[in-house]
Amino acid sequence: MLTFMNTLKYKTTIKNGQLDLPSLNLPEGTVVEAILLIETSEHTDETEYLLSTFANRQHLKEAVELLKNSQNYIYVDPSEL
Repeated sequence: MLTFMNTLKYKTTIKNGQLDLPSLNLPEGTVVEAILLIETSEHTDETEYLLSTFANRQHLKEAVELLKNSQNYIYVDPSEL
């Protein structure tokens, strides 16, 4: 079965817990699928994100341990770049 879709896009703000959309003037019985994309803060806390999973925490812990040994450093002479 092939389904065709038309799209409508509105940007609005939740007020008093309600989603306020303009009248869509669609025929009675029209089937619609709504997907809400919720904007998050512009300033995501990078540290919180990086520490949000066990795998990330483990990887960062291992990376910090590697930095404690200067033999793991790779030195680059800027004049050779």
